Amino acid sequence: MSCETELVGALRAQGHKLTPQRMLVVRALKHASGHIKASEILDEVRQDYPYVDISTVYRTLNVLKDMRVVTETHMGGGEAIFEWVPIERHHHLICRKCEGVTQIDHQYLDTLATDIQNASGFRPDIDHFAIFGLCVDCQRELTAE
Repeated sequence: MSCETELVGALRAQGHKLTPQRMLVVRALKHASGHIKASEILDEVRQDYPYVDISTVYRTLNVLKDMRVVTETHMGGGEAIFEWVPIERHHHLICRKCEGVTQIDHQYLDTLATDIQNASGFRPDIDHFAIFGLCVDCQRELTAE
């Protein structure tokens, strides 16, 4: 059974309609080469279904986020980015000064999630995270001033 067939079954089981627009949003997400903005998803969907509205895209994204098959991350540039949950989860370090982005492995935040749950009983959803700070080069530049 393909993952799309499984997703269709999961959507139906939760009482969600499977409209052509919703399936086009899923296809745009699954075939994106990484992160994608809602406006970019809308542009792709409109190639096949010109009258779709941005609210349809956001409603579908919210359903998929609730199902935890899509992540939403705010990278500090305004519009959030979305990504189909990859097998290898990752997170981002974003420099406040030069806006450089470095990808880090999930293991660092997985440990944080475990520590939070052990300390408080709260289970955080740490699927795709952006951490802001200063990169090594910008720290060096500030020290040299």
